[in-house]
Amino acid sequence: MDLSFKTEISGPMHAELRHDSAHKHVSGEADYIDDMVLPEGALHMAAGLSDRAHADILSLDLSAVRATPGVVAVYTHHDIPGHNDIGPNHRDDEPLLAEKRIEFHGQMVFVVVAETREIARAAARKAKFTYEDLPHATDLLEARQMGYDLVTTPLTLKRGDADAGLAKAPRRLKGAMRIGGQEHFYLESHIALAIPGEDDEVTVWSSTQHPSEIQHMVANILQIPSHAVTVNTRRMGGGFGGKETQGNQFAALAAMAAKKLNRAVKFRPDRDEDMVMTGKRHDFLAEYEVGFDDEGHIQAVKANFAARCGFSSDLSGPVTDRALFHADNAYYYPDVLLTSEPLKTNTVSNTAFRGFGGPQGLVGAERMIEEVAYAVGLDPLEVRKRNFYAIDGDERCLTPYHQKVEDNVIHRVVSELEESADYQARRAAIIDFNKTSRVIRKGIALTPVKFGISFTFTPYNQAGALVHIYQDGSIHLNHGGTEMGQGLYTKVAQVLADTFQVDIDRVKITATTTAKVPNTSATAASSGSDLNGMAAYDAARQIKERLYAFAAEKWGVPAAEIEFLPNRVRVGQEEIAFPAFIKQAYMARVHLSAAGFYKTPKIHWDRAKGMGRPFFYYAYGASCSEVSIDTLTGEYQVERTDILHDVGKSLNPAIDKGQVEGAFVQGMGWLTTEELWWDAKGRLRTHAPSTYKIPLASDRPRIFNARLAEWSENREVTIGRSKAVGEPPFMLGVSVLEALSMAVASVADYRVCPQLDAPATPERVLMAVERMRKA
Repeated sequence: MDLSFKTEISGPMHAELRHDSAHKHVSGEADYIDDMVLPEGALHMAAGLSDRAHADILSLDLSAVRATPGVVAVYTHHDIPGHNDIGPNHRDDEPLLAEKRIEFHGQMVFVVVAETREIARAAARKAKFTYEDLPHATDLLEARQMGYDLVTTPLTLKRGDADAGLAKAPRRLKGAMRIGGQEHFYLESHIALAIPGEDDEVTVWSSTQHPSEIQHMVANILQIPSHAVTVNTRRMGGGFGGKETQGNQFAALAAMAAKKLNRAVKFRPDRDEDMVMTGKRHDFLAEYEVGFDDEGHIQAVKANFAARCGFSSDLSGPVTDRALFHADNAYYYPDVLLTSEPLKTNTVSNTAFRGFGGPQGLVGAERMIEEVAYAVGLDPLEVRKRNFYAIDGDERCLTPYHQKVEDNVIHRVVSELEESADYQARRAAIIDFNKTSRVIRKGIALTPVKFGISFTFTPYNQAGALVHIYQDGSIHLNHGGTEMGQGLYTKVAQVLADTFQVDIDRVKITATTTAKVPNTSATAASSGSDLNGMAAYDAARQIKERLYAFAAEKWGVPAAEIEFLPNRVRVGQEEIAFPAFIKQAYMARVHLSAAGFYKTPKIHWDRAKGMGRPFFYYAYGASCSEVSIDTLTGEYQVERTDILHDVGKSLNPAIDKGQVEGAFVQGMGWLTTEELWWDAKGRLRTHAPSTYKIPLASDRPRIFNARLAEWSENREVTIGRSKAVGEPPFMLGVSVLEALSMAVASVADYRVCPQLDAPATPERVLMAVERMRKA
């Protein structure tokens, strides 16, 4: 018996394991595209941007740009070999380079290629434009009033008769809420490095969440087949949805220049340019009418969700769809009518952002609950619990899109958090405190989250993986998911380590590339681990089946007597170290490579009817936050937050807990400090860290307790019975907004709903306090 192997493995599924690049992140050793050694003769690209929000270009003089020493080439739309469009929905509404019409301030009109980045950027500023200005609308209400078109077909979700339900409800109210947008603020800006190859080939290194879309867009712009384009992504310095479609322009232009000049070209915009040129989270106007009874039971809801989409469709259709899918949050509406209104505006085209419209819909749902609670004089938490979806089998399990909620654990999550956070006693103490405090007021709120998991575009719910085992027993892993700091690579490596029962160090994680796994879906919709983990497992399963057959034949034992144990394989009474076993399989000509594949089962969606099962399952969570506000200045502090979040049977509790904590802080920032502002000329003025305020370390709750629901296990067959964790916890930040609202409401003795818009900046809090004083 060979005893040279270890009897335990490091890093199986469900183990707390550090991120594979964590030590590189903190030491600065992690290589990003800007750290790559450039090929000899590499050039740099810079963008020439418009300085109008809406105008026609009458003339463009680029002579001074071309005359700048060090400039190698200047390109406009006339130089694009293929079709001048990079819109992900193929609606022909998003030109790579503007032609005659300018649609937003900062739109790219031309690019400069030069020997250095500094020369290219300086030269780009020398262009001379002559414009004919046109009326513009940067705000969604302006766009509505000016009769602007919708950028895509709106969605309607309907169940029952909302008008009849409102008419017969004992009580009803109307309201509206502005919900702000958000800048992604990834630490690594967009970047692309294109290296020309022979014939029509080009290799692009891109900081993207969707390598296959980059591949398609580059091929479209260059008018070459996709097989000629290879896109590589090892890691991103953050994405949050901002690199799902927005990297198309940088990659396509770098590739175009590289092929024209036969030299490598790198395109990295400045931070200010990145913020001006790339899309944000959509800001919304939620307009609602709610019918309810004296006990706070909601009987009917009618709501419209209008969104500032920007000048083109991008992903605004699915984003506004998902807002409607989450306009119920965890609540059952007996009669309901929900509509979307994706409005065109003269701003950069808004795009995916963590939650993908779901947070905006969920915030609208919480506002309606809050309005009902103040109207009937109840604790909002009590109204929330009275309107939860039923646990199982009841008609109160049916969503507005006619999917049945079959895995509902929100009752247990909220109940456990209510007890562990000591919510009732703390709320009573806060009410007593507010009675006597003249300046400082406190608030507390406990809010739930129910979030649907799957791409609502059904074809994206598929993934591939490629697994090789080499003769020495080392394992090569490649899959279609991209790593943006969320730990996806580590989790999928754990799947392989667990399946083969080997140490995770034996698994080599390799850069995502379209040359190995084709037709990848975006790493988005919180589905990276679900899809790619299952695809990798499928590849490992295929190899293991061959190994079982090999061992059974070689040793003459039944399959039942073959077992993969930690770092070894038991065959009958003999145990063989994994590398030695693999070497013997190779010598017996066993195929040690497999392409795995997975597609999500059960899902289907008919958008025209507004009916189907768009989600495979739901993830749940709840957060309880306590705040203090200064009623003289509007400033506030988050005193304490307690979180209980459902990730099923966690693949890696350490990584998942980090995701929950980070998502909460990012969600809190969206609803409190992060504010996008355009001036009267359509210029984004919050385009730098000096003017756009993301949360600081000092803004985190002074007491921060985050737990995973360790008892949870996904009822659906997912990898390790886990649940998605990327997006759902983002919405836990809503508890901060609701707690601020309670603190403000105390000024009027909780008789009036403060109707705080988001972000609830100190200015907005102060104005709400003044409204309460007048009330």
